[in-house]
Amino acid sequence: MIQWQAPKIYLHRGPVDFRKAINGLSLIVEQTMALSPFDPALFVFCNKRRDKLKVLYWDHTGFCLWQKQLEKDKFKWPRKYQDDVVELTAEQFDWLLRGYDILQMQPHQVLQFGTQNTAVF
Repeated sequence: MIQWQAPKIYLHRGPVDFRKAINGLSLIVEQTMALSPFDPALFVFCNKRRDKLKVLYWDHTGFCLWQKQLEKDKFKWPRKYQDDVVELTAEQFDWLLRGYDILQMQPHQVLQFGTQNTAVF
């Protein structure tokens, strides 16, 4: 399994024509997602059948394109999310790659205690 080292992970929620390669996907990043494909980030795309995904990123020497294809199942793509661009944590991206529904899985609320030993949310 690849260990992704990106400070930001952006998911393009709408389906993408998977005949698109680096140039076509980088145009989607710029024009549709309103982001720079040269940012230190992963840009994640899915096809209409949700059985394939592509990850585009810039590694300071050129673009890289990674693809995963499921043989039997479908990715649990967040179709009911409000925004067209979804920012994921590394943990959520790992969940997505493993087949979990990232909108259903929520970690425990982080509690911070003040000097009075009262929870601050």
